[in-house]
Amino acid sequence: MNTRKILGGVKAYVIITIGLLCYVLGWCIFLIPNNLVGGGVSGISSIILYAFGVPISITYFSINIILLLIALKVLGKSFGVKTVYAIIATTLFFQFVPEFLPQDFINEIAISNGKLISAIFGGVMSGVGIGISFSQGGSTGGTDIVALMVAKYHNIAPGRMILYMDLVIIACSLLIPARQITDAAGNITTETWGMRLATVLYGYMLIASCSQIVDMMVAGSRQSVQVYIFSREYEKIADRITTEMGRGVTVLTGEGWYTRSENKMLLVLIHKTEVGKIHNLIREIDKDSFISMAPVTGVWGRGFQQISVK
Repeated sequence: MNTRKILGGVKAYVIITIGLLCYVLGWCIFLIPNNLVGGGVSGISSIILYAFGVPISITYFSINIILLLIALKVLGKSFGVKTVYAIIATTLFFQFVPEFLPQDFINEIAISNGKLISAIFGGVMSGVGIGISFSQGGSTGGTDIVALMVAKYHNIAPGRMILYMDLVIIACSLLIPARQITDAAGNITTETWGMRLATVLYGYMLIASCSQIVDMMVAGSRQSVQVYIFSREYEKIADRITTEMGRGVTVLTGEGWYTRSENKMLLVLIHKTEVGKIHNLIREIDKDSFISMAPVTGVWGRGFQQISVK
């Protein structure tokens, strides 16, 4: 059990790392080279980068440390450990990943295709990265932390909360002084108000695609399933579900109308991601068992979503 727990922890951190790398790549390939502004602390950091030239990694790390100290008491120490790791990893990725991205590659895949395509693909990559991190109980830091703190006490989807905050952050990009912009052909022009308004609109498209992807991934990982199991080996199945999966089992008594005999059936509530595991477990014990499965709109309680307390 200890080995399994350790391997599970290592797997979670590996998946979080992959999500963070995906998130940073979205910024470094599509957004920053096109002078686009996104949401979250990364968006604030990009605004400071464009206005004052401060590296995004420094601003990102500084703001996140402040937010993390606030979140430790609200979200718990286990969340804090993963988020500290995520903040450090994301900061390092922002610092070193751009050095491994050839400029010709960025020009070909991002700058030459225009800001519209870059905003969409950057938003999708960022959303996938955030969603992967959320699925393992981690975060990319920043406004993600604020969103999860709000979601703990209020029935607001994390992606929607991030969206509200990002709208304000992107609008603040209008405060940046006019800059010198270099296009794909190497021409240098002074940024106009029309260009700045367009940047805000691109940013809104970016966060819309990002928040949609986050909600899809988070809802998919939290979706619950109700399982009815009919088997003569119900006792063995119930014991293994309890001990190996840590899920509660309810034993119900029913009568088969055709056989006119009394039967036992098991009722189990699990996450959608555990469907394959429970199938394998039942098949090992009784290949002739009968299983009925249906999605449920929501499950609150131990092992699932916590009941919100205002």
